[in-house]
Amino acid sequence: MHAPAPVGFDLDLTLIDSRRAIMASFAATAEATGVAIDPAGVESRLGIKLEDELSHWFAPGAIGGAVEIYRAHYARVAAGLTEVLPGAAAALDAVRASGARAVVITAKYVVPARAALEATGLNADDLFTERHGPEKAEVLAEIGAGVYVGDTPADMAAARAAGAAAVGVATGAFSADTLTESGADVVLASLLDFPAWYGTAVSGAGRG
Repeated sequence: MHAPAPVGFDLDLTLIDSRRAIMASFAATAEATGVAIDPAGVESRLGIKLEDELSHWFAPGAIGGAVEIYRAHYARVAAGLTEVLPGAAAALDAVRASGARAVVITAKYVVPARAALEATGLNADDLFTERHGPEKAEVLAEIGAGVYVGDTPADMAAARAAGAAAVGVATGAFSADTLTESGADVVLASLLDFPAWYGTAVSGAGRG
């Protein structure tokens, strides 16, 4: 009997709540550079690559320096300002219990991504970083993922582009209706509901 296909998970606002660390780091970057950064604008785009967010506020030649300032501050505050979201550990465990791999695919840079997993006690079987939108779809297709779980419309689009089941969780900035309109096959209130859904999905696939 073949093991179930790998399951991919987004990181920020899917497995972990890093909003406080992210917003504090953008505030520190604004203070250090004297460049105004609107928190509401940042929060509306949480999940994209850091460089892409900074491009909304900095000229191209200044983005590299802003990245360094942000990452230095984030490294100092992340452990104390990052929380595991309800059901995250159980969701990863449910995937592994089925014999499948639990894979994290995130736009985050590798160092803070690994640090966030370590700080929250979450374990991934593999980690792909600095991937967003279509880049996530490429990873999902490469590993043959059967499911991708995320909190943004871009995550739902990536899952569908890769032929994986698109599972939305309404734990980020987007509503269940928005995720459904973006192509989610199912939207869960949180990862607390994931093990039951996944168990049914795996059983159904096995019968097929």
